[in-house]
Amino acid sequence: MTEEEAQAWLDSRGWWQGEVGERLRAYAMLLLEEADRQNLISAASRHQLWARHIVDSAQLLPMAQGADGLWVDLGTGAGLPGIVIACLRQAPILMIEARPLRVAFLQRCIDTLGLVHAQVRGDKVERVELDQPAAIISARAFAPMDRLLASAAHFTDSSTIWLLPKGRNAQNELEIAQRDWQAAFHVEQSITDPESAIVTLTALSSKKASVMAPKRKKSGAQRRATWKANHR
Repeated sequence: MTEEEAQAWLDSRGWWQGEVGERLRAYAMLLLEEADRQNLISAASRHQLWARHIVDSAQLLPMAQGADGLWVDLGTGAGLPGIVIACLRQAPILMIEARPLRVAFLQRCIDTLGLVHAQVRGDKVERVELDQPAAIISARAFAPMDRLLASAAHFTDSSTIWLLPKGRNAQNELEIAQRDWQAAFHVEQSITDPESAIVTLTALSSKKASVMAPKRKKSGAQRRATWKANHR
């Protein structure tokens, strides 16, 4: 996808003009400026910012199937896809990022762009607790799929939609993840790169019951009954 094609794609969805387009362009400027101070995106991809990063992130929104609950973006880094999604969607979004410099940049984007429905949490994914299950979880260039699912499964319920952009290794990652996880898996080709894919998951559950549903302790009465049964 060329830069012209990327901008035409955004325009066809009403995301190039008006307030949304202004926010996306302002974010692009912030991203390029900050990339001079920290390694947010590769130098080689700067001249393809709209195709390689903005549209590559924006293409996830139609795959969310209109879900309007909390969107959680794991390892947001440069704001991809978190800040892009926040520019396109008014529902709540939480970005989780462990690196302090990245967190500071994301907060500056939120403040500068007026994204009042967006928050950033500076912590590791495993340590974050939510008040409600996530409606959507995204993660771009964050971790291999099996590790990603294990680290964030506590954010989900049966209706949570996972949107996971992956590169050439998508099929291999999926096969490894399926050893320990079951779900409704769907793989769709990325519109920005024919060699990349977006893996969509719903109804995720662990094949190891202890991961998703820790064994409950027996009550005192149950323990006493078990002891009596074993000592007759």
